[in-house]
Amino acid sequence: MITTKPKKGDLLIAEPAIIGDMSFNRSIVLLADHTHEGSIGFILNKPLRYSINDLVPEIVEASAFKVYNGGPVEQDNLYFIHKVPQLIPNSIEISLGIFWGGDFNKVAELISSGNIKETDIRFFLGYSGWGNNQLEVELQSHSWVVTDNTYKKDIIEKSYESFWKEKMIELGGDYSIWSNAPENPNYN
Repeated sequence: MITTKPKKGDLLIAEPAIIGDMSFNRSIVLLADHTHEGSIGFILNKPLRYSINDLVPEIVEASAFKVYNGGPVEQDNLYFIHKVPQLIPNSIEISLGIFWGGDFNKVAELISSGNIKETDIRFFLGYSGWGNNQLEVELQSHSWVVTDNTYKKDIIEKSYESFWKEKMIELGGDYSIWSNAPENPNYN
């Protein structure tokens, strides 16, 4: 369902008009927090060339755990969302069974022991952040479409390759046309 008022746990889908912005072009962002002071989210469909043990070599058996570009803010910091709060202390619920952060030492231990799977957790370098009313201004300028997260906690398992295209088709109308357009219109 498309909404105009974002809330914590919603998805922000980049409008096709966002061209040339390397961070947000064809992005889908999970809003981890949204208040009158600002918003924080993580881009779900922009994998990097790293796995978690490229960044934290002490974690063994972690080659399958991809790291995603969470956004342009604090890209030297590692963040994570997950759906196993019973295993990771100090997690903060975003909504619908999705949690943000928690005890990273416990996460490293769970990965190394094989007690957490890649389908349970997603790692990000950086995050997407908006100051007071900044996201609202971007929404008024039609940079984003806000939708409910119909995937709930299974959003962590969602394949990134065709996610934006699938959302364009799902939105229908003129958005369907954009689903088959090249990422760079100059290639047309």
